[in-house]
Amino acid sequence: MKRFLTIFSLLALIVIQFACSGSDSPDTPVVDPPVVSDDFIRAADISFLPEIESAGVVFTNNGKAEDILTTLKNSGCNTIRIRLWKNPANGHSGLAEVKNLAARVKQAGLKVWLTVHYSDSWADPGTQTTPAEWKDLSFTDLKTAVATYTSTIITEINPDIIQIGNEINSGLLWPQGNLINQEAQCIALLSTASAAIRSKAPKTKIMIHYAGVKASDTDWFFSKVKTVDYDYIGLSYYPVWHGKDLAVVKSTIDALGIKFGKKVLIAETAYPFTLSWNDATNNIVGQTDQLVSGYPATPEGQKSYMLAIKDFVKTSKSGIGFAYWGGEWIAFKGSASSNGSTFENQAFYDFSNKSLPVFQVFSLN
Repeated sequence: MKRFLTIFSLLALIVIQFACSGSDSPDTPVVDPPVVSDDFIRAADISFLPEIESAGVVFTNNGKAEDILTTLKNSGCNTIRIRLWKNPANGHSGLAEVKNLAARVKQAGLKVWLTVHYSDSWADPGTQTTPAEWKDLSFTDLKTAVATYTSTIITEINPDIIQIGNEINSGLLWPQGNLINQEAQCIALLSTASAAIRSKAPKTKIMIHYAGVKASDTDWFFSKVKTVDYDYIGLSYYPVWHGKDLAVVKSTIDALGIKFGKKVLIAETAYPFTLSWNDATNNIVGQTDQLVSGYPATPEGQKSYMLAIKDFVKTSKSGIGFAYWGGEWIAFKGSASSNGSTFENQAFYDFSNKSLPVFQVFSLN
C-alpha cells in the first residue's frame, strides 16, 4: 500500500508540474475561464450605475441604504448586463468605466454580460454609427480594428457573455456593415468579432441581438446571420414598440430555438410601475393605451408583467433567461431636468429611491 501511494504521489507531481508549465508562450495573455453555464439567466442591465452613483444617489431596500448590486444578488439576480461604447464623449460606458463596473460585478459573485455597441454612443435598429476613430478605414482595416478591439475587451474584462453588436436588425458599423446594403460585409464583421472571442476565450458565450419578436422578421434576420459562430439569440421586447400580445414572445422563442438550434433570451424588457414622472424629460411610456391588458402601471402590475415574461421564457424548451433594462435609470439629474431619464417610471425604485416588488422576479422560482 505504501509503495502504491509513493508511485501515485510521483505521478501527481509530474501532472502538477506539467500543468503549471503550460504550453502558452510568455507573450500569450492568460484569460481566466468564465463561470457561465447554461443555467437560467436572471439579469439586469444597470449600465447607468456609475454615472448615477457619481451624482450621490442613495438607493434603499427595506428602509436601509443598500448597493443595487447587493439588492439584486440577494433577490436572486445572477447576471449583470453592461453596455460598452468605443470612445464616448463623456467617458461613461467607455472601456475604463465598464472594466471597473465589471470588476465590482464579479466581486459581488455575479456574471458579466457585455453588450458591445461597436459605436461611440447608442447603437439600435435606427442607428449604428461607426466610431469616429474608424470612420475612414478601408473595409480590410475595419475588420482588423474590430478584431483588435474585441480581443482587447476579452483580455481586459473577460465577460461570461458578450453581444457582438446591439439590436443589429440592419447590421452594424454603418455603412460598411449594413446588413441590407452590404450583407457579405456585415457577416464578415460579425464573424471577425466571433473569431476573436473564440481564440481568446472559447468558453465565453456569444450572443447576437435583435430588437423585436415578430416571427417573420426574426426568422429573416437569423437566417441571414446563420453562418456566424455564436451561442445565444437575444431579443428585445418592449410592448410599446413590439406589440402587446405576450403569447407571441413564447411562440417566437420556440420557433427560433427549433429552427436555429440556439438558446434564446429576452435580452431587454421593462414595464412601468406608474404613468407619472419625476423629472421634466418625456418618458417613453406614459399613457394607458401603451400598457398590456391585465398589467396596470402599478408596482404589482410591473412585477406581474415580469413574472409573465419570465414564465414564457422558462416554459419554452429553448428559453434560457431574461434581462431587465433600465432598472437603475431613475431621475437622478433633478426634477427640472429636461435631459434626464426617459425611464424613471420603469425603474426598480420608486420616486423616493425605495426598492419595488419587481426585484422579486429574480428569484429562482
